[in-house]
Amino acid sequence: MLLAIPATGCTSTDQVLSFGKYWQWSQRRCVVEPRLDYKRAAPGAFRALLAPGEYLATSELDPKLLNLVELRASQINGCAYCLDMHSKDLRALGESEQRIYVLDAWRDAPFYTDRERAALAWTEAVTSLPNREVPDNVYDEARRHFSARELVDLTLAITAINSWNRMNIAFRSVAGSYQPRALAHHPEPAAATH
Repeated sequence: MLLAIPATGCTSTDQVLSFGKYWQWSQRRCVVEPRLDYKRAAPGAFRALLAPGEYLATSELDPKLLNLVELRASQINGCAYCLDMHSKDLRALGESEQRIYVLDAWRDAPFYTDRERAALAWTEAVTSLPNREVPDNVYDEARRHFSARELVDLTLAITAINSWNRMNIAFRSVAGSYQPRALAHHPEPAAATH
């Protein structure tokens, strides 16, 4: 059996390795080295990233729903820092481990409400923009469950987390150090992780 995977560490060069070599490769620790601390490099830009979260903290949307949406977008984008943050925030808000672990397969799980399903479908469509649009059926279902203002706020949350994901991925923010505080929306990442 042959698998295409990176040959060493976290390189981007794919090479075909046998399963035995893959096993050896997978046992090595992949260490992410941060590129730069964007908070220090551009404090104004960092403050601008925080602004949507400050607004959303006053919205009518449930913090658990917002964190589910942020976790789902972060799964799609592959942002380890935000996955770490929002899974911890969800736990701190009392969310069940089961719902956190199964979020990637929410369509096949019975423990998400219709409102959450509409929000998750909206999140996926706004994050990935299939065919450069959000399909009408996804919009229609979201409107059944959210007022106009709630849907705008939800969309802001989705676009904001996509910005956070891209900043953290681009500058290789290191996951693992985040600890929930008073659960302010998108608390400041620890300086040591950037």
